[in-house]
Amino acid sequence: MRVLVSGGSRGIGAAVCIRIAEAAASRGERAKIAVCGLGSSEGQENVARSVRALGGDAIELSGDLADVDVAPRLVGAAVSAFGGLDALVANAGVASPGNICDLTVADWDKMFAVNLRGAWLLAKYCYPHLKQSRGAACFTSSMSGQVPHAGSGAYSPTKAALTMLAKTLALEWAPDGIRSNIVSPGMTHTPMSEKMYADPAIKRAREDLIPLSRIGDSRDIANAIEFLISPLASYITGQDLCVDGGFSKSILSHIPGRPSSNS
Repeated sequence: MRVLVSGGSRGIGAAVCIRIAEAAASRGERAKIAVCGLGSSEGQENVARSVRALGGDAIELSGDLADVDVAPRLVGAAVSAFGGLDALVANAGVASPGNICDLTVADWDKMFAVNLRGAWLLAKYCYPHLKQSRGAACFTSSMSGQVPHAGSGAYSPTKAALTMLAKTLALEWAPDGIRSNIVSPGMTHTPMSEKMYADPAIKRAREDLIPLSRIGDSRDIANAIEFLISPLASYITGQDLCVDGGFSKSILSHIPGRPSSNS
């Protein structure tokens, strides 16, 4: 399994790299993973070291996906190292809370440049290699792309657009045997949300909203992503898997005027 993982140096991306290596080893295969991050970091080195400890190969690649030249460079380096690609995990993303009308054009453009355009360019340049391997892509979106949240700034719009991008690719790529799916995390403990969940009151209040009564962690999301790019999901494409402990379904069940299960 030859995989490029953007945003692979920490959080969900790091967990994805390790999970792919574990799953490949369990199948008697050797994972080859391009661990892509914003810049060289200790986290990135640790992820690559963990992949190697699990019997896989790893290379460390760096670059800001807001730069249009980065995606082709990352893909080219991964293909050169591995001789091709079997999967893309487009996981890199940024968030900047705020009211939409308070955003500057630069704020808006930065979010779309990384969260949407960066993923599109990775997919564009991975396409011929995924076509050759009849591979798969998985895009990390968000529950926020399905359910609007006031104060999320451009984040929710970027994730909603990313989900539609992935679904459109699923249709366009299907004749080539390439699958494209989405994983939409719900409330998840990652480095990006660590400060918020360090407050016990906030953590408990959010857990009380989730039917499974806990905040997700990066491995919960990584398990879903690894499944969707694996041979086990060979007949699944164009799907948005919401990994949120049941939160989004709980919201729907409390919409005023919605028929109850007893009606």
